[in-house]
Amino acid sequence: MIPIQTNDLLGQLDALDHLSILRRIGEIADSIQLEAYVVGGFVRDVFLQRTGQDIDIVCVGDGMLLAQAVAQHLDNVPVTLFKRFGTAMLTWQGLSIEFVGARKESYTADSRNPAVAAGTLLEDQTRRDFTINTMAVCLNQARYGLLLDPFQGYQDLVDGLIRTPCDPYITFSDDPLRIIRAIRFATQLNFRIGEETWNALVSARNRLAIVAQERIAEELHKIVAAHKPSYGFKLLFEAKVLSRILPELEKLSDKEEIEGYSHKDNFIHTLEVLDNVAHHSSKLWLRWAALFHDIAKPLTKKFDPITGFSFHGHENLGAKMLPYLFRRMRFPTNKEILGYVQKLVRLHLRPIALAQEVTDTAIRRLLYEVGEDLADLFLLCRADITSKNKSKVQQYLANFDRVEARVAEVEQRDQMRNFQPIITGEVIMQAFGLRPSPQVGFIKEAVKEAILEGKIKNSYEEAFRYMLMIGEQYGLQLPKH
Repeated sequence: MIPIQTNDLLGQLDALDHLSILRRIGEIADSIQLEAYVVGGFVRDVFLQRTGQDIDIVCVGDGMLLAQAVAQHLDNVPVTLFKRFGTAMLTWQGLSIEFVGARKESYTADSRNPAVAAGTLLEDQTRRDFTINTMAVCLNQARYGLLLDPFQGYQDLVDGLIRTPCDPYITFSDDPLRIIRAIRFATQLNFRIGEETWNALVSARNRLAIVAQERIAEELHKIVAAHKPSYGFKLLFEAKVLSRILPELEKLSDKEEIEGYSHKDNFIHTLEVLDNVAHHSSKLWLRWAALFHDIAKPLTKKFDPITGFSFHGHENLGAKMLPYLFRRMRFPTNKEILGYVQKLVRLHLRPIALAQEVTDTAIRRLLYEVGEDLADLFLLCRADITSKNKSKVQQYLANFDRVEARVAEVEQRDQMRNFQPIITGEVIMQAFGLRPSPQVGFIKEAVKEAILEGKIKNSYEEAFRYMLMIGEQYGLQLPKH
């Protein structure tokens, strides 16, 4: 990714038609005698020719005053004022524009929330996290398009470098969330982290204890969503940050050799699976499922002097670990997200096992359990086939092709993907005149099992007849009318 030249910046801004708003903001700032600049991530992304929808405007003076003047000029669009923070925000043609007065900050040791005071533009640039986010472009007409880059942020874009504008030890100590943000930006942009910045980042990692878990989760999601997310998790591991925020993942790296037997580095394998999934899907929680699919291997590892290492049951234990892990990480715990990830972790070995013995019964059970997430499960399973031996990988993938074809055949014939037991508890109670009881559950389960085993077809008539037969075994009969 090669940034555009600095002398092309003005043309790049003017080429983006919807950004005529920038010139208008500059004109309005002139009319009320304020200096105005577009700063930060938006400027960075213009140089990288990436489209951004969030624009940060810094003015030397009252940012809320400028926001209100701009809102009035734009036919009185709504503007939200955050008086406590001295900021304001409005939306214009899909753009989110935030206004703030230039400020300087000071921190205390027990909080990452700074004390704020009015400052100069340079002080505002100095307080920012990384040099690539410090660049400012003047919007006032006399200097429109002028780049103010006191910390050589543009050169760091060219060099692919993440570094801080001032002492990195102070930067990370003041706001330790920047530790993970540095790794996140390096991952998103495929940049390296400067040596001094890296050393400071590592030394300050214990300061993460003062950061809200929700903010850490936001940054991790952005790493997981990157083009090659493994890069970020390798950096987190090498910085000894992963052991603080996700020790379950860090423990996957424990590789052992006994009596000539060894097992693969499950951390490296997990990152390969993550990248494989990311290559084919942008689904955030499918990527998280890839990260968590082997999470319980360290807890299930056993050694046998004849067969070597095994991890039996890691898929089930991994699924059971996830509710606690999600709560600790402040991830959503609803069925749509947590339930989805649990399902994929619990079932990730099932389709691969089918390659050894593909039975219609096993396929029906898989289809019943996975439901609408079959394609995602298959993608995870394919991604899980990793080896340095390329011919071995191709052989496993060919076997999996046959499994997929057979699953598609059974699905088309038996229509099991959205299967729900046709005979409900209500049907059973009404048929036999029963009240809610364990007996009702036994009959319902027997009917479901008969369909999954292929004893009866997935139809109401056959299921109802089978229900009557099971009821007779319990001494039940249809009530006489």
